[in-house]
Parts: sequence; C-alpha cells; structure tokens
Amino acid sequence: MTDELMQNVLSAVRTCDAADMPRILGMLAEISAVAQARLSAPAPAPATGQDVLLNVREAAAKLHCSTATLYKKDFPFTKRLGAKRLFSSRGIDEYLARQK
Repeated sequence: MTDELMQNVLSAVRTCDAADMPRILGMLAEISAVAQARLSAPAPAPATGQDVLLNVREAAAKLHCSTATLYKKDFPFTKRLGAKRLFSSRGIDEYLARQK
C-alpha cells in the first residue's frame, strides 16, 4: 500500500499547478520530519506494565526537549543512580498526559 500511495503522490506532484509547489514542498518536508522522528524515537515501553528507565538522550527524545533541560530541572520521573540520571518511561508518559 505504501508504494502505491507514494506513486500516487508522485504522479499528482508531476501534474499539479506550479503555484502549488511551495505548499507541496512544505508538506513533503513535514512528512520527512515525522518519518525521521519516528525512526529515531526510543522503543515504547513493554506492554507488560513494567517501567523502563531511559538515559538522558532517550528521555529528551521522548519529551522533545534538550538534554540540558533534563539536567536543569528536577522532574518527578527522574531517578538518580549515583551521579547518573535515569528517567522513568512510565513517569514521562504520565507527565505528558497531565500536560494535555
């Protein structure tokens, strides 16, 4: 289905009005960004209900923030292991749900 869909999009781009190209390019850039984000996102927590501890980079990707932000603030889902900071995946999910 994906190949057919992409062929349809390509065909439509080939035949559309040139005035529509900037809007189409913007939409393609958005599609590319979403696809890249999905590829680089950490794997979801297991469905068994177990919590997974994420490193700073994984937590920042899940929260869509910088790693510096995670070091500056004390979030309720932060777990400290000596000097190392880990982040509860379930805690991040609950935090994000409360932010909506």
